[in-house]
Amino acid sequence: MNPVETLERMYLVHIYLELPSGEELPQNIRTLVRSAIAPRDRVEHVAVHPVSPSELTLGFYLLADALEEAEERALRTARRLLFSVPQLATARPTGAGAPLMPLAFEPQTVD
Repeated sequence: MNPVETLERMYLVHIYLELPSGEELPQNIRTLVRSAIAPRDRVEHVAVHPVSPSELTLGFYLLADALEEAEERALRTARRLLFSVPQLATARPTGAGAPLMPLAFEPQTVD
């Protein structure tokens, strides 16, 4: 009997962060976040999207067996970043989840 291989899938999980009123993200936030990602995070890539001077979306691309695992790992990594990136120490997570993809990526029937 052959062992069954489980193939990990790539997931994109967004973590939304907000700084307290009056605080602003530094100009080099992308560099700070990317340099703080560690191999143990198992993050393939992180996209850093400042939404406003005090709001930030982190897009974590992770390999995982299931969406729930990817979401949990992305949130755990984001929380660690709040401690390891001093400029994010006062930020708080305001949401998390996998963005919905447009129907254009769904299989289409051929007439």
